[in-house]
Amino acid sequence: MHAPQVVDDPRTSTEPGPEPGPATRHARPPHGGRRRRGRVALAVVAGALVLVVGGGALAWTGYTSSLDDKIERIEDPFAALDEADRPDPAPAAAQGEAAPLNILALGSDSRISAGDPSQWEFGAQRTDAIILLHVSADRRSAAAVSIPRDSWVDVPGYGKAKINAAFSYGGPALMIETVENLTGVRIDHFAVADFESFTTLTDTLGGVEIEVPREGGGSELRTMTGEEALEFTRERYSLPNGDFGRVQRQQAWLRAIAGKATREVRDVGTATRFLDTALSSLAVDEGFGFDKMLDLVVSSRELSPADIAFLTAPYAGTDRSADGQSIVVLDEPRLAELMGAVAEDRLPEYLEDAPDGLDQLPPVVR
Repeated sequence: MHAPQVVDDPRTSTEPGPEPGPATRHARPPHGGRRRRGRVALAVVAGALVLVVGGGALAWTGYTSSLDDKIERIEDPFAALDEADRPDPAPAAAQGEAAPLNILALGSDSRISAGDPSQWEFGAQRTDAIILLHVSADRRSAAAVSIPRDSWVDVPGYGKAKINAAFSYGGPALMIETVENLTGVRIDHFAVADFESFTTLTDTLGGVEIEVPREGGGSELRTMTGEEALEFTRERYSLPNGDFGRVQRQQAWLRAIAGKATREVRDVGTATRFLDTALSSLAVDEGFGFDKMLDLVVSSRELSPADIAFLTAPYAGTDRSADGQSIVVLDEPRLAELMGAVAEDRLPEYLEDAPDGLDQLPPVVR
């Protein structure tokens, strides 16, 4: 068997990846895989975030069983991890409070499927979006931190590689291990999304509004259908900041979905159709069923989209690896500061006093 290549998105790089070293603990492929046509770098955690901010979700309680059946299950990815090497759990919550929650969410054009494990191909899985979603213990704040897919990091068992190669080489378990090693943040749950479903999700809401620059100056709210939003997030070459700008467009779509759902999803019929689409687009670890999602909704019912911070992991710029790949160089000191705030559940305080240059999602997205 030939060693697999690091997977590069053909829209961003044409160079071949390096030959990886032998795997140490992740030679067995993860549970399943299903081919998807879309290669949309969409913020995959949309379904989870909508649950967090959807005040109308309390109307869904009578549909827990049927909605839970919509969610695909991923065989426990945490079982393959060495507990002694993992980051410590978040500080104990105060009496009466929930614990902080960290969800690692990926967007891939080949979603993990519990239904057909034979279709997973080692070295072939792509992940365009990597997002760490943090929900505070008091459920009054949340953050979605995008990690650029070309970030040059240590992948256990393979050495230096683009971070999206971890999913290609070892599926969810290796991806979780890689992100935990990079950030020092303990991951509680894992999710992978089918991007094509988010066009339908957007249309279920009657479209979404995203604020964009107006020709001649100023800005305007543009109402987008699912297909228009999809194309909006696919654009890269006309953006002044390339892939980093596209990451912000992904986040803007996510923010728009969360905001529209909070305002519109109130009656049981609309809520059920919306959740049917959202949950059908997700595959999650076995421990993250709809009952736990609903608990998250109930405990976070005072959380609004304005309480969610969207930002990109600090980066120093782009470069070339020794073998010629185009890579993103992370700003390790600033990344450590940011992730320290996540791990210690003090992110709002950190963001309030954060130094200039932290890449947060602005109100107007170019």
